[in-house]
Amino acid sequence: MNKLVAEAIGTFVLVLFGTGTAVLGGGIEGIGILGIAMAFGLSIIAMAYSIGTISGCHVNPAVSIAMFVNKRINATELVYYLVGQVIGGILGSLVLFTFLNLSNLSTINMGQNGFGDLGAGGALLVEFILTFVFVLVIMVVTGRKGNANLAGLVIGFTLVLIHLLGIPLTGTSVNPARSLGPAVFAGGEALSQLWVFIVAPILGGIVAAIVGKMFFQTEQGNESIVNKDID
Repeated sequence: MNKLVAEAIGTFVLVLFGTGTAVLGGGIEGIGILGIAMAFGLSIIAMAYSIGTISGCHVNPAVSIAMFVNKRINATELVYYLVGQVIGGILGSLVLFTFLNLSNLSTINMGQNGFGDLGAGGALLVEFILTFVFVLVIMVVTGRKGNANLAGLVIGFTLVLIHLLGIPLTGTSVNPARSLGPAVFAGGEALSQLWVFIVAPILGGIVAAIVGKMFFQTEQGNESIVNKDID
């Protein structure tokens, strides 16, 4: 239960501060791509060095599923992680929605992801590649040959890097829980396109877990469950 609560809090912070910065900061034309990217990355760093000692700070279903594929968490833990992440993502968007309403601001833009000019296939490809890179870094840096002490910084700044490319394309998901929360409150097109931002990150994470294990020996010498302080 502690891990469920930790993951809910971590995902809540990621979604609220990440999408909140994008929406309240005026988006690409306001705070800019770098500002939005930093908000997401810094949220991960902050949570990694706080809730990381409890749950490993996955705050992302794609990461948790990758950890499960490589046997770092078991099926029961996976359920707790996923439930916590979904709850946290929705609560993060709920609080942002409340802030916007209290400020008499539009709630049309909730920081939701979208296909843009890519179409479904293009968005699927973008999110698959971005998630593959992101999760591969996580699997390696938290693996048997990684450095757990630096993992939070490495993962956070990798997320910044991912957003620098992804924001102009899809708004950058690489995280089903991050996409779910805003879509629930934005509705319409965001909900109809949500499936891509669930399927692509999960597939990208699974492939990253397999590649990490086969080619980077992330699980070498470890066939039991591993959940380091910072995952």
